Amino acid sequence: MNRSILVTGASRGIGRAIAGALARDGFTVVVHYAHREDLAIACRDEILAAGGHARTLGFDVADRAACSAVLEADMAAHGAYYGVVLNAGITRDQALPMMADEEWDAVIHTNLDSFYNVLKPVVMPMIRQRSGGRIVVVSSVSGLTGNRGQTNYAASKAGLIGAAKSLALELAKRNITVNCVAPGFIATDMTQAVPEELVKNQIPLRRVGQPDDVAPVVSFLCSDAAAYITRQVVAVDGGMTG
Repeated sequence: MNRSILVTGASRGIGRAIAGALARDGFTVVVHYAHREDLAIACRDEILAAGGHARTLGFDVADRAACSAVLEADMAAHGAYYGVVLNAGITRDQALPMMADEEWDAVIHTNLDSFYNVLKPVVMPMIRQRSGGRIVVVSSVSGLTGNRGQTNYAASKAGLIGAAKSLALELAKRNITVNCVAPGFIATDMTQAVPEELVKNQIPLRRVGQPDDVAPVVSFLCSDAAAYITRQVVAVDGGMTG
């Protein structure tokens, strides 16, 4: 059986940690990137050097036509995916009264529209394999609680949760599980501009999370051990939500 998992936004940060964890679990990892092919190649080569299996795939998740064309070509060459981890995302933080149209649109198109753009071409091939599957959507604590200056980001991440819960109902009879992981403040390129001391007091565990705090949760949800878990949201946030 083809046990390949596509991980979007896998060239760095949380996505790269997820790709490594899935490779160690024995999956073939499709390392997606939008712009930094060099980082995606480095991630792939790291997996290969450790004895795993991986390949890279480049496209813009906000570009529906590109998603369809590239994903269909990849599946024609390698077969349908067993799983998908939707991790790619961006921020354009700004208080709503000062937010530019582009800042709203870019975040919604990249973070939320990508759910449809990526999954629409791959779900039917997953179903036709008749071997079950795993879909994990990386949302955010902002999608659960909201956050100042992030109405666009919170809207996109909350929307992902609603979409994932609905898709979980549609795919349950096919033994394809759909779950969300909602990270809190994780040390990545996306959050490096925010001083750690500013957020530590909001985190009961009193530390900023690392990508390796998130990756094992995603890895578990993709595993055979998680076959009876679907339509759930798992917060990985040091206790910020409860």
